[in-house]
Amino acid sequence: MKSLLPLVSLLAVAAAPAADPYAWLEDIEGSRALGQVKAWNAETEQLLTRDPRYEQDRARAKAILDDEAQIAEPESILGARVTNLWRDAAHPRGLWRVASLASYTAGKPAWRTLIDVDALGKAEGKSWVWHGAQCLEPDYTRCMVALSPGGTDAQVVREFDLKTGAFVPGGFVLPEAKSRYTWIDRDHLLVASDWGAGSLTVSGYPRIAKVWTRGTAITAAKTVHEAPASIVGLEVSAPVDAKQRWPMIAVNTTFFQSDYIVRMPDGRFVPLSLPQGADVRDVIDGRAIVSYSKPANGFDAGVLVAYSLADAAAGRATPELVMAPTKSQAVEEVSATDNVLWVKVLDDVSGKLIALRRGADGRWSQRAMPLAANSTIHITGSSGARDMAFATVEGMLTPPTLYAIGADAKVTSVQSLPPKFDVSKYAVAQHFATSKDGTRVPYFLVTKKGASQPAPALIHAYGGFRNAQTPTYLTDQPYRAGPLALFWVEQGNAFVLANIRGGGEYGPRWHQAGLREKRQNVFDDLHAVAEDLVKTGVSAPKKIAISGRSNGGLLVGVAMEQRPNLYGAVIAGSPLEDMQRYSHLSAGASWIDEYGDPDKPAEWAFISKYSPYQNVKAGVRYPPVLFYGSTKDDRVHPGHARKLAALLKANGNTVYFHEYLEGGHSVGADHAEDARRAALLDAFLRRELMGK
Repeated sequence: MKSLLPLVSLLAVAAAPAADPYAWLEDIEGSRALGQVKAWNAETEQLLTRDPRYEQDRARAKAILDDEAQIAEPESILGARVTNLWRDAAHPRGLWRVASLASYTAGKPAWRTLIDVDALGKAEGKSWVWHGAQCLEPDYTRCMVALSPGGTDAQVVREFDLKTGAFVPGGFVLPEAKSRYTWIDRDHLLVASDWGAGSLTVSGYPRIAKVWTRGTAITAAKTVHEAPASIVGLEVSAPVDAKQRWPMIAVNTTFFQSDYIVRMPDGRFVPLSLPQGADVRDVIDGRAIVSYSKPANGFDAGVLVAYSLADAAAGRATPELVMAPTKSQAVEEVSATDNVLWVKVLDDVSGKLIALRRGADGRWSQRAMPLAANSTIHITGSSGARDMAFATVEGMLTPPTLYAIGADAKVTSVQSLPPKFDVSKYAVAQHFATSKDGTRVPYFLVTKKGASQPAPALIHAYGGFRNAQTPTYLTDQPYRAGPLALFWVEQGNAFVLANIRGGGEYGPRWHQAGLREKRQNVFDDLHAVAEDLVKTGVSAPKKIAISGRSNGGLLVGVAMEQRPNLYGAVIAGSPLEDMQRYSHLSAGASWIDEYGDPDKPAEWAFISKYSPYQNVKAGVRYPPVLFYGSTKDDRVHPGHARKLAALLKANGNTVYFHEYLEGGHSVGADHAEDARRAALLDAFLRRELMGK
């Protein structure tokens, strides 16, 4: 192991005391803090870019990410047209473009560019990052286009005309904010935004929803709902069935609990009578499709049910069962067309796509679509009137294919990517580790055939917020690190994707087993996967690296401190690390339902046992850690990574640090940054686990 010397003199302390000596690193744009960040960045780059593979990795990653042989996934289906955001070497921020649905499904789309995001940013002097567009049916000529400065969660939203290919003069414009918006009709928007002092929640999200009428000042928008500042925030949406648009307000009382208010055809906003833990997933034939995260009305958690919207608004709705997943299954994605409900489920973390129809008796029939087994499936879009779904199918060794799927189970390949590496050289398998409490924890393992064992291994995991980790093609694993996994196994090493508790791999029970005071289950699951690699001879103690982003960054920060003799290297991206302060930093207050409230002594009692910043021990040598993040991250405060890096350095530990100025929480404004990160991370792993 190589030692990194601090660039500046940092006070050595055993742990973060009450008077935090690194609080100054929370000053995001402060000159002192940015000066330290730039010094750490330079130190890390100076060391890692010297790796003989660095430039080869960076250039190859960039070529893979920019390759024009990529799936042009449908961003939206607009009647007889389809839109897509295309990014390549010449257009790193993307081209928003449109083609006929007929040419697209035939695999020969004739694209027309609507917005060149790079050119727009250059013309306007802005570092625009695409945040999507919402277009109004039935003619789909008017769209609200969202653009973020530098990749932050905050965005500017402007009205665009698909016919003229230009922004609408005098049209709707929402200034930069974490706005939520949707069309009511051509002349009205439903908007939740920053309306000025006192209009945001303690988490920094909108708490007031208004209806804005075309031709009036935004200050004249009419309030239709105002929630207390103590909630997480408001979301707005407008699912569309075959007959009409259903504008809705979701009042997120906690991160996992929402109350719903629907706009009825007569213009009234009416609360829906739904039980706690109910989430509206889509609307079909005047019925809200709802998932339960808690048992209710005689149904188990994890089921899908349907409610008549008219009855629910009248307070007399009776839910009807749509689908009850088995113990090994979890409902992950739901999309409705005019007559078909498309549901993607996970079954022991493998994807299945099911089409459901409602009979005259109120019973829902199921039909499984004939897609490849043991694959990752994602619903990427749907065409309402055609009752057609689009889905990608891929595996760790199988490149993605985009299919158009009819309700009659006819499956048509729209686009299939050629292999980007020789799959015959590798093997992939699913295994199960046994956690401390006896729970079976699945994980996917990729190795090079004939590689010597034990070998260095990289485990990527997340473990939180209901988010399942599913295996995708090796050039896109793990998240935001591009082809790092491919580079790693090519060198004879092992790559692992762990499906630990806290995620959504097995539905609500899997998530709830890692909540709040049960968080240690999540960490125990990761340790169990690492120990299984040792037990089976795949790897060895101190030869195992762990990687995680955001909540996953918290995961690996805890893991390295709990088991410093098991892990040999740590990658923490955009991480939470100071769990005593997290609820006071950026959007942290919105996650109290996940972690608990550190300001309450009873809850800090269990949080304090694992919070990485408060558990650094003097005299303990922790595995080398590489922190990466973004100055522009307005979701997870960059101070988390900065402060833990400083504290670890002060205690003599090996720390690498790299903070990008743009990119927001995803730390990737374009492919160039992602490629650079893949190369830096490979160099870090080679240096610390392979002695390169």
